[in-house]
Amino acid sequence: MAALLRRALEEEGYVIDHAAGGEEALWYATEWEYAAIVLDVMLPEIDGFEVCQRLRSARRWAPVLMLTALDGVSSRVRGLDAGADDYLVKPFSLAELAARLRALTRRAAGERPAVLSAGDLRLDPATHRAWRGEHELDLTPREFGLLELFMRNSDVVLTRARILEQVWDFAFDGSSNVVDQYVAYLRRKIDRPFGCDDLETVRGIGYRLRSRYEKRSDDALPPIATQADSPAGFSRPPG
Repeated sequence: MAALLRRALEEEGYVIDHAAGGEEALWYATEWEYAAIVLDVMLPEIDGFEVCQRLRSARRWAPVLMLTALDGVSSRVRGLDAGADDYLVKPFSLAELAARLRALTRRAAGERPAVLSAGDLRLDPATHRAWRGEHELDLTPREFGLLELFMRNSDVVLTRARILEQVWDFAFDGSSNVVDQYVAYLRRKIDRPFGCDDLETVRGIGYRLRSRYEKRSDDALPPIATQADSPAGFSRPPG
């Protein structure tokens, strides 16, 4: 399979690196920048789900196209939640594989972590869990959605209209103070108990979640451990 994919992608003009095992693949992906990674789920040593998680936790953001013989919905969901960008179930067309890679490499580079972070705040959209340092936060579904929006746009000022559209999904009502109420609720859970002031009001505009934070205590809270391991095929841009 690897030899076939390599020949097909080289004919498309890509320069290919192939890793025979999990550890070697992980080394390639962390040492070099790739336009895309073709990642088989059924890898020797380490499966592709863990590979993708480990790459994302190492802040390697190359688009990942996962290949698998597992066609169940739960397997596809697991791969995408691990940080994959796209999924192909075997058997597949080489033309479709090439087209999906072209689509992935057209996307702008940037961070696409499976678990969001801002300062010592972390949020996992897949499990609907959030933490301040080592402390898990007890959030309502609406508070969770609001925090996710802020964390996906950390250091960006969000207007009340934008927050309403993306968290409540209805037209902005200038007389409504629902956003202000929920920001106050969120502050009581993510800032005040920890001596922080990260969710700030930008007067006359809206709100901003700062990615840098200040704490009253000097105690460092450890990060949440993540796990994962190694890829199957890597494609570099033509040239």
